[in-house]
Amino acid sequence: MSSEMDSFAPPRYEPLLIVISGPSGAGKDSVIQRMKEMNLPFHFVITATTRPARPEELHGVDYFFLSPDEFAGMIEKDELLEYAIVYDEYKGIPKEQVRQALASRKDVVMRIDVQGAATIRDICPDALSIFLTIQDEDEMVRRLEQRKTETSEGVELRIATARQEFKRVEEFDYVVVNRECHLDEAVQTILAIIQAEHHRVKQRKVTL
Repeated sequence: MSSEMDSFAPPRYEPLLIVISGPSGAGKDSVIQRMKEMNLPFHFVITATTRPARPEELHGVDYFFLSPDEFAGMIEKDELLEYAIVYDEYKGIPKEQVRQALASRKDVVMRIDVQGAATIRDICPDALSIFLTIQDEDEMVRRLEQRKTETSEGVELRIATARQEFKRVEEFDYVVVNRECHLDEAVQTILAIIQAEHHRVKQRKVTL
């Protein structure tokens, strides 16, 4: 009787490796922050970077802010899942952090640039990739200018880069539009995608 009942047991959900990517100004950091505020049972990967911290950012919370020498040491020790130069600064995903979170059977969420997302797909084809975007280029420009962290040349570089990144949207599993003043709507869409993925008949198998 027990064996018959076991056949009706719900499947065991596999932990997901969730990549949230997209161009500058799409609101990746805002989406991640809102998800954290919701106390969701996810592990949010902390990215290592050599760029300076912005006034509101904290080491070990928003990013691991490292010197170029410290970052080079992580590369030499093969401690990064992937890394790349992004706007003249290095960014990378600490490997052990991701492995430990998956081993604890938590869904792992990482924010990453489009270039890095491609690397993660090569390493882990079953990663769930979401392309976060905005309504149009004008909105992206407004958001970048409101940051007040970029020179005019820096804004132009990010716009040019974004135009190229938009061309790669078909490499992703899903696309979510983060409309101005509709952050919660974008977050709920992402959560609905994650929930649906956990109900797939054929579960994604993440191996690193």
